[in-house]
Amino acid sequence: MSWDNNGPRAGFVVPPMPSAPPPAPADRLRAAAVALLNLCGLGLGYALVRRRGLMALCWVATALLLLVALPADPDGVPGATVVAYLVFLGLTAVHGAVVGLRTRLVWPPRAWLAIALGVVLLAVPTGGVVLYDGARDEATEAMLMDRLERADKLVQTAGKQPFATAEADYRRALAVYRGLRGDHPGSRAAARVPDRLKTYYATVSAPFDQKNYCDAIAPLKYLRTVPRTMGKRDLGALSTWPDDRLATSLYECASRSLSGGEADWTTHFSDLLTTFPRSASAAKVEPAVKTAVDKAVKQVAGGDPCTAVQHLNSLGTQVRALPGEEAGVAADLGKDADRADRTADSGTYACGVDQYKNGRFDEAVTTMNDFVKNHPHHTNRARAQKIAIAAEIAQTVPAAGKRLPTTASGGSISVTVKNDSPDDITVMYTGPVTGSFPLKACGRCTSYSLASTLVRGFTPCNDSGKNYPQRTIRL
Repeated sequence: MSWDNNGPRAGFVVPPMPSAPPPAPADRLRAAAVALLNLCGLGLGYALVRRRGLMALCWVATALLLLVALPADPDGVPGATVVAYLVFLGLTAVHGAVVGLRTRLVWPPRAWLAIALGVVLLAVPTGGVVLYDGARDEATEAMLMDRLERADKLVQTAGKQPFATAEADYRRALAVYRGLRGDHPGSRAAARVPDRLKTYYATVSAPFDQKNYCDAIAPLKYLRTVPRTMGKRDLGALSTWPDDRLATSLYECASRSLSGGEADWTTHFSDLLTTFPRSASAAKVEPAVKTAVDKAVKQVAGGDPCTAVQHLNSLGTQVRALPGEEAGVAADLGKDADRADRTADSGTYACGVDQYKNGRFDEAVTTMNDFVKNHPHHTNRARAQKIAIAAEIAQTVPAAGKRLPTTASGGSISVTVKNDSPDDITVMYTGPVTGSFPLKACGRCTSYSLASTLVRGFTPCNDSGKNYPQRTIRL
């Protein structure tokens, strides 16, 4: 007797063997484990349910993220890349949960062990984020230190140039320092800014240390503006550091200009008296001005009185314009200006004499006439009139200006002068006696023709029928 295992028996058919094992019963813990393992970014959930292709896809996505993120830089990973990767992880977690719901795990035998493993492996991306943030912070610190060093080099280079040329670089460096303190206050670079600012101030004000006081004024004025943008908290004692140096520079530069006869001293003294009116430097302004006036007064009696008078006139005007009210020196400065003006007025006579002696007769006429007009009671007024007359004559007859006129009023020679002109005239004469007088016109006289003056025997003022205006003088 035989038995056919594949043949029909008793009216029924034996079903064929299934092509694959039946799906496992739904297990939510297993689904959660697969999803959790996929969140680590390596597709380990897919590995436990035999989805090697999907696991490889996770590796590729994570590798691309690492290529974009490394090496770390201050800007970090682009936001779009991060969002795309997180969306990808979310999709792998959801898909992994769907697959793992009815798919048995290769390992471990218990779903809760897989969940525990997933929780542990989540430390990998979490730790990666922490490490990446640290690397990015370090990259930021390196970038900020590089920025600080470039600003330092900018200051160092600018220090070798005149301030007018270097000012733009100084401002750029200061903007970097300000940005480090304001935008990155906790950085290592920001912590070094206070020391850099000390170097910055010392570099900008280098002309002062070199005693180039005029060159130091502009950079020191610039440093006084720094607290407006940098802030006094960051500057500390540096906020007032330039004040005394600027006051000293203004005084020293103005004093040198005043001694050298330059005109810009008034600007610097004015700045000093208004900006630092109570400073020690401001207290020295009036004595310096007084000394300059004394020196100019002595020069009137020197070899170039005209230049001395001109200087005194200018000095008086400049001193009078100085703002001494806040410093309490206005009254003393006014006295100095008055003295300069008085000496300049009286020195006009010495100037006219000098012009006459040097043959500048046209200038001497103007100078002496001004002196006579402005000093009606001066002891030299009478002689100034004589010199003006002699100078006017000497413009036509240079020999008349060989000697300086005296105030002598007459001599032993009597001379009568008649006017046969139809016009009023002024007679001027010089020599041992100098003077002038007017003669009225001859009412019945006419101008001579050239031909009549050429006739032999021509004699002016010889018409007995005419009454010629005349005057007798003694020479």
